[in-house]
Parts: sequence; structure tokens; C-alpha cells
Amino acid sequence: MKEILVLYYSHRGSVRALAEHVARGIHQVPGVAARMRTVPRVSTVCEAVEDGIPASGPPYAEARDLQECIGLALGSPTRFGNMAAPLKYFLDGLAGAWVNGTLAGKPAAVFTSTASLHGGQESTLLSMMLPLLHHGMLIVGLPYSEPELNATRSGGTPYGASHVSGADGNPEPSGDEIRLAVALGRRLASSALKLAEGG
Repeated sequence: MKEILVLYYSHRGSVRALAEHVARGIHQVPGVAARMRTVPRVSTVCEAVEDGIPASGPPYAEARDLQECIGLALGSPTRFGNMAAPLKYFLDGLAGAWVNGTLAGKPAAVFTSTASLHGGQESTLLSMMLPLLHHGMLIVGLPYSEPELNATRSGGTPYGASHVSGADGNPEPSGDEIRLAVALGRRLASSALKLAEGG
């Protein structure tokens, strides 16, 4: 069974919920499974402040997760139009993977959540792609052949799946947001499998 790494940071649960729907889409592709991983919080001086093992949820990502998986789905809440510090801190530590070409040629997709409708979702998704492009990854997005892109009144972009949690911080995505997240996972898994089997 080949695996896609679903790597995310979630502060209040919205990105985690989106990650679970992306994983559902991955599982819809025969022969592919999702490997869920997260990253620890960091302090204001960019040092890890969590224990080595999370109290609940998926384990923290390790270098071998990047090596063993055939694709990557990367998720973060939006922080002023950019990814959250814990995910950026993790990515900044991947110089070894960059030198070794661990991720080169593998497909990747991105997803995010914001509290407000115009909270910087698209700039966050685009900025999350930049380090992935430096690693030589192939970006998978959402085409407008997915009808929910035209129907959604909340999250969902051609750059990746997204969710608007609102002022109350509702972690559960809307119907359109869920369908787009599932479609993103399915597209990523299908692309990754074709690339892996094609050698």
C-alpha cells in the first residue's frame, strides 16, 4: 500500500477537520492510503515547546515520512496571509531533504482555514507552494471541472481546499468545502500513484 503524507498544523481544529476530508479522498483511490502527521507548536523565539509525542491525534512528522510517502498534502491555518509558524518552522528544517531530493518529482497539494471570508486563504495557499516548488514537487490544484468551485459561498479555491470557520471558530467545513477537500485528496492520490507506477 502506497501512502500520501497528510501533514498539517491545526490550532482550533478547523485544519484538522479539513485534513480528515482530504484523507477521505486519498482513501478513495485503490492502493493508496493517507498517513496523518502534525507538527508541534513553537514559541515566540521559534523553538519547539511541545513534548516529543503529542497528547492526542496523529504523531509528529519525521524525515522518514517524507521519504516513504509518494505525495504530500500540506495544511495550515492562515496567519496574516501566510502559513502558521509551526508549519513554517518544520519546513525550514528540511535542508537535508532538499539537498537529497527527497521530495523532488512527488506531487503536493495545499489546504487552509481562515476565520473570515477574505482572510488571506489564497495568499496562504500560494505561499505554502513556494517551499514545495523549491523541493521540486509538482503542485496539484482543483480545476473548475469540480462544480463546487462555482457553487461555494465559503471556502474552496483552484489553489487548494479551504474552509471559512467564521467568528465562532466552527471547525466543521460546509458541504461544498468538504466535497472540494475530498476531491483534492482524490486528485493528489491519483496523480501520485500514476507518477509512482510510471517510475
